[in-house]
Amino acid sequence: MQSVTTTASSPSAAAQDLPADGLVVVVKQDCPTCRLVAPVLGALDAVDAVVYSQDDPAFPDGVAVRDDTALDASTALGIDVVPTLLHRAGGAETARVEGWDRDRWRELSGVADLGAELPEWRPGCGSRTHDPAVADELLVRARGHLLAARRVELAGLEDEAEALYDRGWTDGLPVVAPTPPRVLRMLAGTTRAPDEIVAVVPPNLVPATVEKVAINAVLAGCRPEYLPVVLAAMEAACTPEFNAHGLTATTWGAGPAVLVHGPIARRIGVNAGGNALGQGTRANATIGRALQLVIRNVGGGRPGEVDRATLGQPGKVGLCFAEDEEGSPWEPLSASRGVPPGASAVTVFAAEGPRGVVDQISRSPESLARSLARALLGVGHPKLAPGFDAMLVLAPEHVAVFAEAGWDRARFGAELDALLLRPPEELARGADGIDEGLAGPTQPQPKFRPGGLLVAVAGGGAGKFSAVLGGWVGGRGGSSPVTRVIEEA
Repeated sequence: MQSVTTTASSPSAAAQDLPADGLVVVVKQDCPTCRLVAPVLGALDAVDAVVYSQDDPAFPDGVAVRDDTALDASTALGIDVVPTLLHRAGGAETARVEGWDRDRWRELSGVADLGAELPEWRPGCGSRTHDPAVADELLVRARGHLLAARRVELAGLEDEAEALYDRGWTDGLPVVAPTPPRVLRMLAGTTRAPDEIVAVVPPNLVPATVEKVAINAVLAGCRPEYLPVVLAAMEAACTPEFNAHGLTATTWGAGPAVLVHGPIARRIGVNAGGNALGQGTRANATIGRALQLVIRNVGGGRPGEVDRATLGQPGKVGLCFAEDEEGSPWEPLSASRGVPPGASAVTVFAAEGPRGVVDQISRSPESLARSLARALLGVGHPKLAPGFDAMLVLAPEHVAVFAEAGWDRARFGAELDALLLRPPEELARGADGIDEGLAGPTQPQPKFRPGGLLVAVAGGGAGKFSAVLGGWVGGRGGSSPVTRVIEEA
């Protein structure tokens, strides 16, 4: 089920007829505490209490009971526990008691000897509104009118995972069916309206609403709290600067990757530590996947069609990780990209799969910088400069070498730029017996264009290993990294 819709339902008589003033009691027969307090409910007739029963209109016996088996009154009243005694005045609640508390029931009802034969206190039971068997139905009944996407019905004997794969809505891995309740729960992760257009998604230039992004976030396995990150990533990826159309259509193997900055990364659990570029963390695994699924399912960027990658790479399923801002001795990358202090943001950039860089011996910043520069020369091809962009991910043991020597981010970047300036004789076509290269360079060339090399700090505390994520052609005609501040609820 790729997309869903429901029709709005009108409030039932139970919800419409809530008393504006007086006492209301909500019970259910399948609750020991409700059965305990059943004898006292008759005594509340004298104060005109209205009793609603969630599961049995005949319970309790001998009391005028309003049928709330449809749970409309309980939903309207926000009942979490039964029994609940509450007082209303002018259509608004003024007081509430959950469970049985003799002193408080007496105080609220004004009946001095209420429940004299009962124990002083008993905990209540969970309201039927929280029963998993009915919670989804109630959610759709209350908020289903917000959904506009078409409903796709699966046959009773269809396997859900296989049916979604057969309809072309997956990236080859199983996905989570975006049923109406799941989409509504996902939409609760943002305050943005479901029909708000987030971006026009290439390659087919189809408008994507918040709802459509939410549907694909469900497919990807996201939690609702991830949705603001996915929405910001979509906005960044669909800018002309990022050029998602070109990145999708190129025969090169790079794809969109998401770097998360700021407090939201820690709050929702985006991994910036050990195995940050690998498996095992739900946020990392699903946020980048959601972005790719929107490009596929909404924008039409399917492999073998518009997506013409010669080889591709596993990161095209989805790549997302966080910058280790707390553990880094340097100012975060986000600060250099204009993100205000304390704000959360994403940077979307073109990336190949990670390639590890080993240097376990260098203890001076000069030696380690040379090692890293040598590894970066291989991005795209050692004889192409400038050409493809890249990201260098420095693990803690490597960045510590520079920090201990007093190198800040700016110093490191300047030293690296100097080391990556390549002499023309090395880049010329035919040099070293290699036909690939530049046509007749006469001046030294930088390996990366200005702004084409991003440096982020992430990874586990043990291991003198960093990583290079090669990119794609940078700048005009290619792709530039784009940073967007996340709009949080």
